[in-house]
Amino acid sequence: MKKRRTLTASTLLLFLAMALVRTSSAEDVIGQKAVLVTGASSGIGRNIAERLAAEGHFVYAGARKPADIAALSTLKNVQGIRLDVTVQADIDAAVEAISAAGRGLHGIVNNAGVIVVAPMAETEEADLAFLFDVNTFGPYRITKAFTPLLIESGGRISNISSMAGVASGPAYGAYSMSKHAIEAFTDSLAVEMLEVGVRVSAIEPGAYRSNGGESYCRRRAERGYDPSKSLFPKLAADIASLCDNINDNRYPEPDPVADAVMHALFSSTPRQHYLAAPDQQQTAYVIRDILQDLVDLNAGHPFSYSRDELVAMLDEVLAASK
Repeated sequence: MKKRRTLTASTLLLFLAMALVRTSSAEDVIGQKAVLVTGASSGIGRNIAERLAAEGHFVYAGARKPADIAALSTLKNVQGIRLDVTVQADIDAAVEAISAAGRGLHGIVNNAGVIVVAPMAETEEADLAFLFDVNTFGPYRITKAFTPLLIESGGRISNISSMAGVASGPAYGAYSMSKHAIEAFTDSLAVEMLEVGVRVSAIEPGAYRSNGGESYCRRRAERGYDPSKSLFPKLAADIASLCDNINDNRYPEPDPVADAVMHALFSSTPRQHYLAAPDQQQTAYVIRDILQDLVDLNAGHPFSYSRDELVAMLDEVLAASK
């Protein structure tokens, strides 16, 4: 499933205009702001929480395990809170606690997520349900619950999507499905929230150091998965190799993701999308995939645009984005 992109000039310019609406202040948002970060116990979420706290903001750091909540609470400007994004009672309790604290809520970072790596034809339905419950329904639940506080503050929402939410590849189809949904969620939500003064962004990280892959590989091993029985032997071998080397620290720390979140939360000119790839190769992969989608969508029908018309349309969008 690819993210659909509409090619008519009028529609493109309409959505561009909506995306480029700016806040009235010429200055960035300043002062201590309260921000909720889900999935803050490790990886990208922990990095974002620590960055926010280090820059003087107050962080409500969501986690599930008592030990993680306690560890987060030892950090300056951080309060660990029990928050499983699949449990409505946890979400309701978090809303009550944050409301009672009296700091208001400037932003939420919908970061909590899980990974499933498997051929689509061999992905277990239970894995798919678990993936969507966390990655897709989680941000929906959190956003719905905290919208009144965000409207009150004129705040921000940052959804941690993925490069895989834009460009799908082998073995990551299920994960891409859940993140494609976050892309659509963000785009619709961003337009709707403009009416009430809340800005919405999606952050699309590339491959960074995270515990998500390790958790999936552990679940896979606990089920006794046998790659030799796969109908896709090469793909199964690649996944097995990934799990065998999951702790080799091949990936960099996700500092660029935190950079993007900081801009999305506090800049007077936040963007609706932030590609946070760690290298040029991953950036090129995503951009080329988007261009291929455009070529495919533009081909073979009576309303196609010529190359010159497409270039002119691109020039219009680039000029409007300055």
